[in-house]
Amino acid sequence: MVESIAANTRPREESVPQGGAAPADAFLAAIGREVRRSRAKRGMTRRQLAQASQTSERYLAQIESGAGNPSASVLRAIAVALDIPASALLTEADARTAAVAGILDLLAQMPSGELPALAKEIEARLALSARADRARRLALVGLRGAGKSTLGRMLAQHLNWPFIELDRRVEENYGASIPDLIEMAGTATFHRYERNAFERVVAEHEAAIITTAGGIVANPENYALLLRRTHTVWIKARPEEHMSRVMAQGDFRPMAQNRAAMTDLVAILEARRADYARAQVELDTSGDTIEQSFAKLLRIVTPFIQEERS
Repeated sequence: MVESIAANTRPREESVPQGGAAPADAFLAAIGREVRRSRAKRGMTRRQLAQASQTSERYLAQIESGAGNPSASVLRAIAVALDIPASALLTEADARTAAVAGILDLLAQMPSGELPALAKEIEARLALSARADRARRLALVGLRGAGKSTLGRMLAQHLNWPFIELDRRVEENYGASIPDLIEMAGTATFHRYERNAFERVVAEHEAAIITTAGGIVANPENYALLLRRTHTVWIKARPEEHMSRVMAQGDFRPMAQNRAAMTDLVAILEARRADYARAQVELDTSGDTIEQSFAKLLRIVTPFIQEERS
């Protein structure tokens, strides 16, 4: 997924109520933090989010700072532009599903002495399911500039496995580039194509090296599916190395026309760090040559390959 999203929409100015008690101020500040975090996680600039949500950039800045008191319709427009439920921006809301809440209620009724055995049973079931689901598929995730494509091609050639760039599959299926897809059809449509493309890859390949765009973590369902159906490796580097590699490639997204390029890059990394860290293993390519990074990658994925062959 590309790290920036543009939409040709007309901005709309909003009024900003003044005053408010301390608890309300804290609540608005929490909403602002969540909007900023969600925007950074998707690699969107404030201007892009303002355009996509038909909200003025000035008012969006006020919301993110906690000074704006957005209406329900404005919050919904922002959430739609971010491709998340509006409730995700209301940090006081209980995000647990009914199923999870029911399970927690049942656990509360169990004798504490039985919980360790139940935990081991759940872990065993998850491990068995994961081995069956992942087969010999290896997925490389991380921000652009970490070395995913280069290392992925090298690993696929070494193993004589197919090399699959998920975004290229999406473009082939849609018939247009990712930026055009998002601009014309929206982020939700892109995520639907992304999921369909990945499901076809899984159906067609027991063994493959798969690279994804950095923004796949912005869609919890797609990322959870990737983690469940592949052995996932987080390829990472220091922010300055991400930046220099992207610039060396002549690709300045999402930093194009953005004076605070490094600040935005660091914000994106921080917003996605916890999600990237859910990968089974990680590889830091900072300061290494391509050959050194490949040797490390081969060493850390070998157990996955041997495990599935055993």
